[in-house]
Amino acid sequence: MEDPLPIKEGCTLNVRLPEGGYKEAEILSIKHDVSNNNLSKYYVHFSGFNKRLDDWVDYDRLDLETLKQPPTKEDKEDRKKKDKKTNPKSRKEKSRRKLIHSQSGNKVGEKVVEKPGEKEKLNDSKIQLNEKISEKLKEKTGDKIFDENATKVPDKNDKKSENNVPDKKQKLTAPQETEEIEKKKAPRMSGSLCTAMPDDIIARIRNFEWLELGKYRMKPWYFSPYPEELANLGTIYLCEFCLTAFSSKTKLQRHCQKCVLLQPPGNEIYRDPVNKISVYEIDGRKNVKYAMHISLLAKCFLDHKTLYYDTEPFLFYVMTVYDDEGSHIIGYFSKEKESHEDYNVACILTLPCHQKQGFGRLLIEFSYELTKIEGKHGSPEKPLSDLGLLSYRSYWSTTIIDLILDVYEENGSQSGSKHCQLSISEITEKTSIKKEDVIGTLQILGVIDFYQHQNVIAVEQDQVVFHEKQMKKIRKRIVPSCIKWQPKDWSKRYYAQIK
Repeated sequence: MEDPLPIKEGCTLNVRLPEGGYKEAEILSIKHDVSNNNLSKYYVHFSGFNKRLDDWVDYDRLDLETLKQPPTKEDKEDRKKKDKKTNPKSRKEKSRRKLIHSQSGNKVGEKVVEKPGEKEKLNDSKIQLNEKISEKLKEKTGDKIFDENATKVPDKNDKKSENNVPDKKQKLTAPQETEEIEKKKAPRMSGSLCTAMPDDIIARIRNFEWLELGKYRMKPWYFSPYPEELANLGTIYLCEFCLTAFSSKTKLQRHCQKCVLLQPPGNEIYRDPVNKISVYEIDGRKNVKYAMHISLLAKCFLDHKTLYYDTEPFLFYVMTVYDDEGSHIIGYFSKEKESHEDYNVACILTLPCHQKQGFGRLLIEFSYELTKIEGKHGSPEKPLSDLGLLSYRSYWSTTIIDLILDVYEENGSQSGSKHCQLSISEITEKTSIKKEDVIGTLQILGVIDFYQHQNVIAVEQDQVVFHEKQMKKIRKRIVPSCIKWQPKDWSKRYYAQIK
């Protein structure tokens, strides 16, 4: 059945929300529902909303009066032409103008007429700039600048030429050193930092509808690269303990009869007998399959997570609730074995069926307890998701204010404010929260005050009342005495493997 109006992929129009009202959305994909008289369904992304709210909608929910067709190739070419007319000068021409203005003393807005011999002056200025740069590099490195015109083929009989042959132990020349500096300046693309997807068009659309894990049935939020033969069926069934994916429930039941695991395959490093919560540490090198399975599961609910086949550099800490049947997964966080940026969390996830029960905060608190044992200051890897940022800000604010209220001194002012004698460095030492996160949290809370010619931390009475209400809601806390874990020096192990 063909649509009466030309609705294409890339069109924008208003779509009725489930709770009522209309919102502008973009149509990402169109499919025909065979079970419902071959009617069309539209996968839409609501502008300004998170991608997890993307969904398939029926034709009845579309407001066709607000339909806008996607821009054609001709429209894009017209825009490029308009941009060229409004901005006729290219980057090279602009940089050339700046050089001419700096040499001639003209203002930026004035027009410059080229004179004979002007290009030669520009070339001379470029040569002078290159010479200055090379002199600065000589001062910094103390090495000779590599000259292409001065290179000669080394002769076996010539002793001088043998010394000129580059050795692996020799220092880098200036051009090579600048390349190394530029590489160091570039952001490291690992963990959740790398947000670029190889197939962006495919990754924008959620590839299956339901995910069944144990007694819970969840709707995935984002695309996850499960095999097509599983995703095309609409529902993926996971083993509750080894997280292996299956296409039908009968296959899952056959697997459960053979599966030996009743808990995650790792070392149990925490057990709380009161709340019946345990945490397992899993090495990404020893348990590659489980690490890949849990990463695929996490990708369903984390938009900025990047999957790698190499799980060796990561450790996975899986939180479970145990009973007579086994240990059931609640959530997890991963971290690098060696992080040069002091990241104590790479990815963190609480499954949607266990959210709003305090488990997310419990995972964050556990990660900082491990950081305290290591004697370091930790921070989560950026960028955080919107829900992750809310959880971390809640943990940082309650932890910092709780520490402030333990050591505050009454000031006797009429406003009833309480001035703390803690410094930011002392807060980082006692909480293991990184200094940048502490400063940002204090600024958001607005507790930094100017008192007696110096900056102090002042918590108002209404903030204290709000904090006490928040702390009453927190029922689950990490018991540090229940942690049985010792940090490992992974650098020594790495060099031992190489030798």
